[in-house]
Amino acid sequence: MGSRIYGYARVSTNRQDAALQRDALEKAGCDDIFIDEGVSGAKAHRPELDRMVGMLREGDTVVVWKLDRLGRSLQNLVELVNRFDGMGVQFRSLTEAIDTTTPGGVLVFNIFASLAQFERDLIRERTSAGLQAARARGRHGGRPTKLNERQVREVRRLYDSRTVTVGQLAAMMGVGRSTIYRVLNASKSS
Repeated sequence: MGSRIYGYARVSTNRQDAALQRDALEKAGCDDIFIDEGVSGAKAHRPELDRMVGMLREGDTVVVWKLDRLGRSLQNLVELVNRFDGMGVQFRSLTEAIDTTTPGGVLVFNIFASLAQFERDLIRERTSAGLQAARARGRHGGRPTKLNERQVREVRRLYDSRTVTVGQLAAMMGVGRSTIYRVLNASKSS
């Protein structure tokens, strides 16, 4: 069996119609068209996309009407197209005129990949700066502790006395067993 051209379309709500996308994909010569209807692009798993990816073979091509129909974010789009590339599958977006079978299409896609990496780096940098600023103001992130220092000392004392079990300690303190284990493990490491 020779290489195939697979079209992928998506509409976010059941009230939307995929006819425009389907028509464009048929005109582009797609052998099979997979349509996720009423599925948000934010979903990690989309049934028809997953089914299509499972059918892809080396030499095939995936075609979409528009980039935002395939990826839920620039990063997700880059990951998907890189996955296709690793499988030996080409990619085309009709609206943005991206075609990874051509040097120009590869260039444009690599620019998108660079922008996605830049976006991730900016987010990481902003997050780090925000955490440093919060620490400088005396704030520390993370979940607040469930037990205060007096309760922690009492848990350790009772546990060391070997008169109560971890389950009984948890019930007494109104916390889960995992909290008691964390307290006990922290005392071992300090």
